[in-house]
This record gives sequence, C-alpha cells and structure tokens, in this order.
Amino acid sequence: MSTALVVLDLVGIAAFALSGALVAVRKPLDVFGVLVLAGATGLGGGFLRDLLIGATPPAALQDWRYLLVPFIAGLVAFRFHPVLGRLEREISVFDAAGMGLFSVTGAVKALDYGLEPPAAALIGMVTAIGGGVIRDLLAGRVPVVLREELYAFPALVGASMAVAAVELDLGEFWVLVPGAVIAFGYRMIALRRGWHAPLPPGMDGY
Repeated sequence: MSTALVVLDLVGIAAFALSGALVAVRKPLDVFGVLVLAGATGLGGGFLRDLLIGATPPAALQDWRYLLVPFIAGLVAFRFHPVLGRLEREISVFDAAGMGLFSVTGAVKALDYGLEPPAAALIGMVTAIGGGVIRDLLAGRVPVVLREELYAFPALVGASMAVAAVELDLGEFWVLVPGAVIAFGYRMIALRRGWHAPLPPGMDGY
C-alpha cells in the first residue's frame, strides 16, 4: 500500500480502537478487557478485509505499527476515561471516523488485489463495519449495523466514491479523502437527525 493509504489505515485503526476502548470503559472492564476490545475493534475490519482478498498474513501481523496503535489508544482511553468516558457522543464520533476511513482504505486495497469495482466497494463496506460488529458482540450489544440506524449505507457510499475515483484515474487526494469525509459526514448527520433504515411494517414503535 502507498504511504498515504497506510497512514489512513492507521488513523482508522486508532479511531475504531478508541471507540472500542470507550465502550469497554463504560461496561466497565478492567485494563485487559479495555485493551482486548480496543484491539478487536481497531483490527477486526482489516483482518476480515485481508482474509477476503487473499492478503495473507493480514497487515496487522506483518507491521508492528498495526498492533501498537490500538494498544496505545486503549491505554489512552483507560487513563483518561473520566474525560472521554462521559459522553456517548465521543464513541459515535470515533466510530464514524473509523468507518469513513476504513471504507476507503478497504476498497482501494481490494482494487490493488485485483477485485472488480463492485466487489471492491463491498469489501470497503465490510472493512468499515467489521470492527464495530466485533466490538458490539464482545460488549454484549446488538451490533449497530443490525439496528435501524444508517451505518452500512454511508460506508458503502464512501467506498463507492473511492472506487469511482480510482477508475477515473484521479489523483491520490481524490481517491482517499472525499469518500472518507462523505461517509463520516453522512453517518454523523444521520445520527443527529435520526435518519434510519425502514423497519418491518407495524414495528416502528416496537
């Protein structure tokens, strides 16, 4: 991967790891539990991506930075939880940031490994939602992506924008940045305005 893609991958890992660590702090779990949830959340999507596209062993097992980043993020959340752990909004912001970044890096890496554009966009979405699903399952929560909240769709939009930029042979900035920003913004606006996917008929007040 290019240097810019690796940097975005690491920033996405840090954002997701913080969201996982903050969930662990709110449970509350001990320091080991916080680090485990931070690592699983930060690295889970990337593991799924690499296994699905045949990039083995996964990047997290080849580059020490991929293991160090969630470890540090977990320790930061554990140490400063009186500040970070108070607000549910912080978790949502970090989660949305990780989702936006991973949607792009997952899609671009899938293209690099020879996948067709539609498949690469789906891999980007899976990369973006994988860590959050693992986090919620380990924390005993219904995964966000299975609720009515808009989550997977913003990730798919961001991934599709990155794929389109690659196919149009645009510069690296246009490949990496707009998709991540749009996915993040879409998710945050959906949370703020209460946008959600349709529920089964008659279940709106369930």
